[in-house]
Amino acid sequence: MAKHVFVETNWVVDYCAPAHFKVPEAVELLDKAQNGEFTLHLPSICITEARNVISRRFDPVKQITSFRKYLKWAKAKGAVATEDEEAVRRVLDIYQKTAEAEFVNLETGLKKLFQTPQLQVFALNEAMLAQAVLLAGEQLDLHAFDISVLAAVLVRSGELRMQDRNAELFFCELDSDLQPWAKRGSYRPQLRSLYDAARVWVYGDYEIPRSPDHPIS
Repeated sequence: MAKHVFVETNWVVDYCAPAHFKVPEAVELLDKAQNGEFTLHLPSICITEARNVISRRFDPVKQITSFRKYLKWAKAKGAVATEDEEAVRRVLDIYQKTAEAEFVNLETGLKKLFQTPQLQVFALNEAMLAQAVLLAGEQLDLHAFDISVLAAVLVRSGELRMQDRNAELFFCELDSDLQPWAKRGSYRPQLRSLYDAARVWVYGDYEIPRSPDHPIS
C-alpha cells in the first residue's frame, strides 16, 4: 500500500534553514521518504513563500547587528568586562562568516528540492485553481495563499487515489490556519469535512505513524 505525505512552507523553512536553525524532525522526514517509507509531495508555491520567510527570519546581518549594538551598550555601562566583550566579538565574527556563507547557498538548497528523490514538487494545475475558486466562496476564514495550498492538497490527493484507491494520505500541517482543529482542541467542522472527504489524515508535526489508526483528523 503506497503512502504519501504532503508538506508545506513550514517544512521547507525547517529543512532549508541555516544549519543551526534546521529542525531535525524535518530532515528526518525526508530521510524516511528516501528510505522508501513514503513519498513526499510539496506544492511549488510553498518554495516561493519559504524563500521569503527564511530571508526575513534568518538574515544573519540583522541578527548580528542587533547583538553587536547590545554588546557595545553593555560595555559602556560596565555590564560586560573588556576581555569578555572581545571574546564575544570573536565568536560573532566566526558566526557571521559561517551564517553569511550558508545564507548565500540558500537559493541553491531551494532549487535542489526540485530534483530531490522521493520529493515530488508539483505546480498548481487547472483543477487546483478551480478548486481554490470554490474554496474562496466558503466561509473558511483563510488567506488566499492558504486556500491555494489547501486546494493543491485536496486535488492532488484525489489524483493519487485515482492511481491507487488504497493509498494512505497524510498532511504534515504545522500552520494552524490549515489545521482542522482549534487551539483549544475543538474541531473546525468545515475543514475537517474537506479532509475527511479527501481521506487525508492531518498531523500537527512531522511524526508520521505506520498506519492511520490514531489520526488527529
